[in-house]
Amino acid sequence: MERWPTGRLLSTAARLVEHSWNEKLGAIGLTHAGVIAIEVLAANGPMTQAQLAQLVRVQAQTMGKTLSRLENHGHIARVRSSTDRRSHVVSLTDQGREAVAAAVDMERTVLAAASIDPDILRQELQSVVRELASRYSSPVTKAMVEHNN
Repeated sequence: MERWPTGRLLSTAARLVEHSWNEKLGAIGLTHAGVIAIEVLAANGPMTQAQLAQLVRVQAQTMGKTLSRLENHGHIARVRSSTDRRSHVVSLTDQGREAVAAAVDMERTVLAAASIDPDILRQELQSVVRELASRYSSPVTKAMVEHNN
């Protein structure tokens, strides 16, 4: 590993962290995609499936599959919109709010296994993302980075 380029170290570390985190998430009926969806709902409140898909930047069909899994595990509820009968309003359940907190704790335990400060790592990674996105990314990627600040 001492001779690996930084990019290889970074991508390998990312895969290992995600694999470990996904193992832990599976125990409470979550996936990485599901965590993103419930975090957006926790931050923004109830919204339509289409609005959620747009904020998460995935296709509505992809979001539908994620929401079905979340609904089956009791993390979200979907009800028909009172203003547009064609759409559903998605909201977090109490169990979903607990799952958001649990997912954050699980992520921290994955990173705690390494002998580094996870808060410092996050700050450094955010700096890398911001800097590289501002220099090399497409307008869409730049907007995504700015939107998630």
